[in-house]
Formats: sequence, structure tokens, C-alpha cells
Amino acid sequence: MSTYVSKEISAELDAARIASLKKTSRLRVELGDNTYKILRLWKDGFTVEAATTPRLRGLVDIYDGARHLYQCLIIADECEAGEMRYEFKRSTAASDKAPLDFYRSPDAPIALLGNKD
Repeated sequence: MSTYVSKEISAELDAARIASLKKTSRLRVELGDNTYKILRLWKDGFTVEAATTPRLRGLVDIYDGARHLYQCLIIADECEAGEMRYEFKRSTAASDKAPLDFYRSPDAPIALLGNKD
């Protein structure tokens, strides 16, 4: 039995797999005003579709729908099976509030009420 798959069939299988990943993924990467769909995301990087996405480089933002997840410095790694792989040089989790420069006790009061005099 032969395990050889022709280039045409392999390309069609890759296209179907990428279409399936694009349909189920909510993740996207933003570079300037442009957004591109992320196919897969892991701790050290992510992949995008190689055919429709230009080579990305530098500082990008990663979103899950409208929620800002990370701000990352990326470098291109390799192109394989229709996906372009990028690795993080730096990945910083995004926060919706400013970081505290002091320790806040879990049982601290939320606000102070003044006298009504």
C-alpha cells in the first residue's frame, strides 16, 4: 500500500484544514490598521494563513474578539502547510486598568465615606 499523496491533493487538504481553522478561531492579530485571523495560538507563538497574510514583523496586538489579550514583539519562524508561524520575542498580557505600585489588602475598603455635617 502506498502512502504517496499528490501535490494537488495535499494542497486541497491544506486549504480545507486552513478554512476550518479560520471558521472556528476568534483570535486575530493587529498590525497598525490591518487585522489578520490567527489560526492557532500557543505559549511561544501563533500561526496565520500564509497565502493571504503579508509577512508580519515587529510589535503587534492579539485580540480574542474585542478583548485585548497581548501586546507582542514577533519574528517570522517558518512557513509550513499553508501556515506562517511566528514566535514571540516578548509577550505582555494586556490589562484594562493601570498596575498598582503598592499592595492592596483583599479586605481593604473600596471607598471612604465622609461626614454628612
